[in-house]
Amino acid sequence: MAAASTAPLPLDDRVALVTGGSRGIGREVSSHLAALGARVVINYASNPARADELVAELSSRGLRAVAVRADVSDPDAVRALFDRAEEAFGSPPHIVVACAGILDAKYPKLEDTALEDFDAMFAVNTRGKFLVCREAARRIPPNSGGRIVTFSSTTVGTLPPGYAAYVATNAAVEAMTRVLAKEVAAKGITANVVAPGPVRTELFLAGKDEAFIQRVAQMSMGRIAETTDIAPAVAFLVSDAAAWVNGQVIRVNGGVA
Repeated sequence: MAAASTAPLPLDDRVALVTGGSRGIGREVSSHLAALGARVVINYASNPARADELVAELSSRGLRAVAVRADVSDPDAVRALFDRAEEAFGSPPHIVVACAGILDAKYPKLEDTALEDFDAMFAVNTRGKFLVCREAARRIPPNSGGRIVTFSSTTVGTLPPGYAAYVATNAAVEAMTRVLAKEVAAKGITANVVAPGPVRTELFLAGKDEAFIQRVAQMSMGRIAETTDIAPAVAFLVSDAAAWVNGQVIRVNGGVA
């Protein structure tokens, strides 16, 4: 009797690089892509223990991942991150997910926003994604199922007070990614944006009380999203099924207006 064949996983043999991949939404994206067969490079900025813990967890499930520290606002560090990805898995990344981001948990009005906080958010959220996207556009092999996914925020659409600088960083990413999509299309590479609404992560919860969280929950589907609500949208965009989805902003927010 012939042995049953094992169907390949959707992302078998593809290398995926996830910035901010050790915590929050990025952590779930890293885990989800690994479960789909990708060899995952988990980028982190400051907490090696958390990143190593995720690598160990994935390895215990027979999945392949490495953790690489890099400051995404530093062009030399971003180049080194892509070099390390290629060294680890013998291939440039086929999938790049730019998820790293920060937020000012003081939620100041624009008139009260400190210049250093403005600069810090733009350094990571906008400059960081620019540098990662630039390297991705240069390094993803043409016609390899190449995929670039950047992260923005539903706040670009809802424009809540206290988020002026944060919204500005993400609006820039959305525009930049849509231009990038046109530039890389001829190489068979797509570039899209995932813009989550409120998600139960450290980033979202910082500085918010339970009453505020409950008010926000009632604006969507009666709850705050979990990271597991967001990762499947990324998985679709990096899959072969999304080959004709390019230059789009996908607001994964449960219907938040």
